[in-house]
Amino acid sequence: MIDKVIIIPARYQSSRFPGKPLVSILGTSMIYRVWEKCIKVLSPEHVFVATDSKEIAKHCKKHDIQVLMTSSDCLTGTDRVYEASKQLNVKTVINVQGDEPLINPEDIRRVIDNIEDYPDSIINAMCPILNEEDYISKNVPKVVCKLDNSLLYMSRSSIPMNKGDNFNQAWKQVCIYAFPSQALEQYYNLGHKTPLEDIEDIEILRFLELGYDVNMVEVSSSSIAVDIPEDVNRVENAIIAGSI
Repeated sequence: MIDKVIIIPARYQSSRFPGKPLVSILGTSMIYRVWEKCIKVLSPEHVFVATDSKEIAKHCKKHDIQVLMTSSDCLTGTDRVYEASKQLNVKTVINVQGDEPLINPEDIRRVIDNIEDYPDSIINAMCPILNEEDYISKNVPKVVCKLDNSLLYMSRSSIPMNKGDNFNQAWKQVCIYAFPSQALEQYYNLGHKTPLEDIEDIEILRFLELGYDVNMVEVSSSSIAVDIPEDVNRVENAIIAGSI
């Protein structure tokens, strides 16, 4: 049995940004940039892209990236990661979203370092929100935790909100996850989205609604997720400015 692998889910038919994994970022595809970060943490033979797209698979194979093909019926990236993981004999799966081209390898390591401390829990990353734009954006999931950093709730709404209706202090999700294989199997076998997951369109909420503890790990604020085409300019500007 393999101890751990990184699986990067990549979907071509994104509703907000079709073809997103193959978009060029200063001449390099986004999926390659994510993979390149991941192989700084685990060896290339333990890093996979999971996709249902022949175009993405062809691109990955051209660049010697391992590919696991999945069905086109996956409800979420996490469901896709489960389908891919069933083709492997693995204990723990680390999910690094394919739209995080600036992900910091040290942040992935930090999530992995927490696996031994929380072997039966879901682990997810978070970082402080540094500006009001991210705080009010519906594309940015906000994180609310208990004092021990276990997840209370996650929402696209601006939470927590004070009486003055203004930005004070908040946290956002960074899409690095670690799943015990049995939790990932239960997640997938449910076969449908849970009520809050469906409303918020935040897949980690399914684990919370199924009764799992989700431990949030603080990581750096370097990552910029690409949700819409305009985010590509933000990423390119950050690379050019040398802020990443």
